[in-house]
Amino acid sequence: MVQQEALQIEREQARSHVPLVSLSDVALTGIYEISKILTAPNRLETTLSSVVNLLSSFMQMRHGVISLLEDDGIPDITVGGGWNEGTDARYRARLPEKAIGQVIATAVPLIAENVASHPAFSAADAQALGASEDTRVSFIGVPIRVASRVIGTLTIDRVWDGRSVFRLDSDVRFLTMVANLIGQTVQLHRVVSRDRERLMAESGRLQKQLSELKPSSVSRERKRVYVDGIIGDSREIRALLDKIMIVAKSHSPVLLRGESGTGKELIAKAIHELSPRQKGPFIKLNCAALPESVLESELFGHEKGAFTGAVGARKGRFELADKGTLFLDEIGEISPAFQAKLLRVLQEQEFERVGGSHTLKVNVRVVAATNRNLEEAVAKNEFRADLYYRISVIPVIVPSLRDRRGDIPLLANEFLDRFNRENGRDLQFNQDAVDVLMGCGFPGNVRELENCVQRTATLAQGSAIVGDDFACRHNECLSALLWRSPADAPQTRRPMDIPLPVMPPVISGEAANSNTVSRLPPLTVPVPAPAPAVPVRSAIADEDLNERERLVDAMERAGWVQAKAARLLGLTPRQIGYALKKHDIEIKRF
Repeated sequence: MVQQEALQIEREQARSHVPLVSLSDVALTGIYEISKILTAPNRLETTLSSVVNLLSSFMQMRHGVISLLEDDGIPDITVGGGWNEGTDARYRARLPEKAIGQVIATAVPLIAENVASHPAFSAADAQALGASEDTRVSFIGVPIRVASRVIGTLTIDRVWDGRSVFRLDSDVRFLTMVANLIGQTVQLHRVVSRDRERLMAESGRLQKQLSELKPSSVSRERKRVYVDGIIGDSREIRALLDKIMIVAKSHSPVLLRGESGTGKELIAKAIHELSPRQKGPFIKLNCAALPESVLESELFGHEKGAFTGAVGARKGRFELADKGTLFLDEIGEISPAFQAKLLRVLQEQEFERVGGSHTLKVNVRVVAATNRNLEEAVAKNEFRADLYYRISVIPVIVPSLRDRRGDIPLLANEFLDRFNRENGRDLQFNQDAVDVLMGCGFPGNVRELENCVQRTATLAQGSAIVGDDFACRHNECLSALLWRSPADAPQTRRPMDIPLPVMPPVISGEAANSNTVSRLPPLTVPVPAPAPAVPVRSAIADEDLNERERLVDAMERAGWVQAKAARLLGLTPRQIGYALKKHDIEIKRF
């Protein structure tokens, strides 16, 4: 009867000269649009839901459901059109258990023209699908396969109104093609997730083996301490290494204070390798490099489905650093909201993954680092006082290069030797070149010295580096372009002036909730002016600066970190990025 009515409708359409769209063209367009959705970098559930939504544009259907199984056959993901977090159960209720089981077991599509009379559907299934005496519901289910294994099903149902023409064979072929594309996408997601977990585990294993093979990167010779990567023989660096030997023996948190480019990460690594935790992992994270939402996932990990793109559970840095050391660089840049979350972990050594409810316990030593004046930040309520006390149990000052000028020749020769090995050259410094280096202020510290040596060695024409080879002899010194001299601007604080870490007074009782902390005086270390051979710009009052100069001034004060400069100007990182590009301001790196 249905076929006769369908033929009659086709004859009427032919008589009325209504052009019919080719089914193959519709299917080809549908496959093309669905393939674009499946290749987009979205969360798997969101991608599958978008596929179901698009299916309704290419075929007559009322509901569509995609159900995926775990390797043990347990339902894993169930989505439909308009999916959002927590709606899996609603879509799963539409799936007829016996019919779905038949599709999975036989790996063959199931077609039911009327679910009310089909043996694979119970009365409860028909009722769940909305079938009744007055409503005829049809059903199509196709398997989602990877190779010969069924990993899920794609199903649709629709109501026949007595007039519509259904081409079931064409619909099944189209849905089977879509299911094959879905299968390949799901397989890719799962492979990427497994590979990432495997690589993280392998990285931790190799790092542990390396620490066991190289347990002593630190040695003592005639009561002197030597640490791999830390070069120097000055009184300041020897005092620092002696302090490291003492600090490393405890499990207390350490806060490394010092300017950018002084080698705080090397100091943190040395503390770990000298500590009882040397056989455990050393995990590091730059807090300023990630937005708060990503930072939380990186530190605490996340559960599967916690947010868009979380296709599998993942361990955070705290879990990976269990029984080892976690180095948090630029800790002064985290937001006040995230500081509260971090404080709890530091106090209790326990946390929950993002999207999870299970409390995890770890044993981690935290070594933090910052070049900010945290005391000033506490006074301005930009940094929590309780977190400050928690991370600054043992403060360690890392001296700037200008405070240990006697180490400049040792460092410069080490960098030049490294350059010679990498480039097959045999350069040396003559005395004139050493004098130039000794006269430089190096506001970028060891990192800037290394860049200076590499740049000069690359451009040097002779077999030895002489004084005239340096950029500062030709008014091209990078330091002269970036930093102002305090001698020229006695009223202006230079951006590289590093605050002394002054411990705030102990506050107890009700005073802890008052504004006593806000009266903490920030102190700074006076910095000598660079050598006369280095040309510098004179200071300009803030109110007289044009837009470009205000941008440069803010970037200087922020050590050329865009996120810091944006906060100084009251802008977002994206806005300051546009402004820097607009004025063609090159980002200086050290």
